[in-house]
Amino acid sequence: MGVLDGIKVLELARVPPAEMPGMIMADMGADVLKIETPEPERKHDERWVRQTIHAFVNRNKRSMALNMKASEGQEIFRKLAKSADVIIEGFRPGVMDRLGAGYEALRATNSRLIYCSLSGFGQDGPYKNYPAHDMNYLSLAGVLNLIGEAGSKKPVIPLNLVADYAGASLHGALGIVLALFARERTGRGQHVDVSYLDTTLSLLAATPNMRFFFSDGVAPRRGEGFLGGSYPYYAIYETRDAKLLTIGCTEPWLWENFCKAIGHPEYTRFARQPDQFVRAANAEEAAAREAIEAIIKTRDRDEWYDFLVKHDVCVGKVYDVEEMVQDPQINHRQMIVDVEHPTHGRVRQFGIAIKLSDTPGTIRTAAPLSGEHTEAILKDLGLGAGDIAGLRERKVIE
Repeated sequence: MGVLDGIKVLELARVPPAEMPGMIMADMGADVLKIETPEPERKHDERWVRQTIHAFVNRNKRSMALNMKASEGQEIFRKLAKSADVIIEGFRPGVMDRLGAGYEALRATNSRLIYCSLSGFGQDGPYKNYPAHDMNYLSLAGVLNLIGEAGSKKPVIPLNLVADYAGASLHGALGIVLALFARERTGRGQHVDVSYLDTTLSLLAATPNMRFFFSDGVAPRRGEGFLGGSYPYYAIYETRDAKLLTIGCTEPWLWENFCKAIGHPEYTRFARQPDQFVRAANAEEAAAREAIEAIIKTRDRDEWYDFLVKHDVCVGKVYDVEEMVQDPQINHRQMIVDVEHPTHGRVRQFGIAIKLSDTPGTIRTAAPLSGEHTEAILKDLGLGAGDIAGLRERKVIE
């Protein structure tokens, strides 16, 4: 039994970050129904079908293709919403209202409804209607300018991991669960307003670089601070076989372990110091880093890794993706798994990161094709074959 068994979720999202909260809930047993825009021509695109069933963020869900711009489509959605526990939507503010499916309209017939809106800038404020993507949120949050090496003209773009997934997706899932918990106490639902920009700021606020900004006015700069990569104890080193190794010994005793392991205990004095939160490494510290890199280049990456882990050193191999999926720890934790699809055979997926001892999540189905469950959903609502055929003819459903 999943911890969210019995929870009904309706999802209206066109981008993966807004789909991930529903996936997390579906993994934990919730019945998540995706409401998708009818696109019948895509069913004949084999490449799209293959990519769709492998979509990590849509596994364990059902799919209904429904034209929400049609009045009949809106009526069907309102019927579904009456018995829903959660609605997740990822549109700009005002779009759901125009579709007759905004929070205020739906709560009138379902006071227990939890309505989660994931939008770039939130439901209010001067930027609320602006378009943007992950990199734009990072730049406005002051995060992007801190990523990369000191002295580089441009910062490094960290994929779309920060604002999209660590920010909006995970905060969205947590916000929904908090609202479900509150409903157990009050009996009432509520609106969960999640902004990609807001959540990015909250992640930045937790970093050591920001610790002294509000208290002392000391602003961090790119490549500076003890996590910026300029200090020898927290850096990326090249190995003999031209691969890369990460050393992350921010605690002095772990750095001492490393220095002793490589046969140079004299470098212990370059352990992390209290004044290194915002400044970059000085000339002496940078020289020590270069000297250590010369030492690291005397062995291959995997040889160093096996050696250093035995000496209680924080070390990591910089993997290519092909190497990552073969890693024994990742596979032991079942983070690479296979799901059987009824028509397409084995579908490889990433596993479930949240491990619950009593009510673990499960991967029951691969991601559905668009509209795969439309007819079954309508039958559950009491519609007959003729009614369903009529909706299809009028392009209300796919």
